[in-house]
Amino acid sequence: MKKEMLIQKSKESRIEILKMVYNASSGHVGGAFSAIDIMVYLYFYKMNFSKENFTSPDRDRFVLSKGHASAALYSCLGLKGIFPKEEFSHFRKINSMLQGHPSRKTTPGVETSTGSLGQGLSFANGCAIGLKMKKINSKIYCIIGDGEINEGQFWEALMTSSRYSLDNLRVILDYNHLQIDGHIEEIKNPSPSVKRFESFNFHVIEINGHDFDEIDRAFTEADTVQGKPVFIIAHTVKGKGVSFMENNVNFHGTPPKKEEFEKAMKELENG
Repeated sequence: MKKEMLIQKSKESRIEILKMVYNASSGHVGGAFSAIDIMVYLYFYKMNFSKENFTSPDRDRFVLSKGHASAALYSCLGLKGIFPKEEFSHFRKINSMLQGHPSRKTTPGVETSTGSLGQGLSFANGCAIGLKMKKINSKIYCIIGDGEINEGQFWEALMTSSRYSLDNLRVILDYNHLQIDGHIEEIKNPSPSVKRFESFNFHVIEINGHDFDEIDRAFTEADTVQGKPVFIIAHTVKGKGVSFMENNVNFHGTPPKKEEFEKAMKELENG
């Protein structure tokens, strides 16, 4: 693992995310920043996914179930060269390639359209089952939000993952403890999270979702698991990377003002 390269990519991605949301005057910075380190690790190191093979049947697949964090996904795809980076400036514009939520119809590299929370894991299950039926040894990576797990469909999907022993599936919880209504523990508390997901017969791993050594350890361990799906609980910080955005629910879906944007850019560029 080239840790310094991943750190630099995360920095670049955060800058592009911030620019996209600011220029559009719309979007979600907080949850994009909390998930981006794991996404960078997957797109720029772990996954078999490139400009040359992103439509190949044997590619690895990534599902951003928390589709409102679309700017994070677009930053990875653009920096990966799947589409021109110039498209970033059209984020959330009418008829743009980069809509507010990921769209398979408009954006190269997007596996499925997401945004209605709770549905991404169901799609990921279907991909994992299909790959097993075709005897393709690819992996499915699905990031979900901790507010998203309020949805009943998510828990039904967990049962399906377990029922079909989907050991080619990696579910990653972006556990930043904040959703649009506030702290998750005050809305629908998912604790005790490890025991809860283990009860669905998942192999559960807990990590710091911003530490590339821990991220690498988790996905390396996941590759040794047979006969059951893997659930990675990634403890993250909403708005990670910008001091006044960190753990601040006000930046869940509110774009920064001019002064905030300029301050945030300085922090990211000098960080």
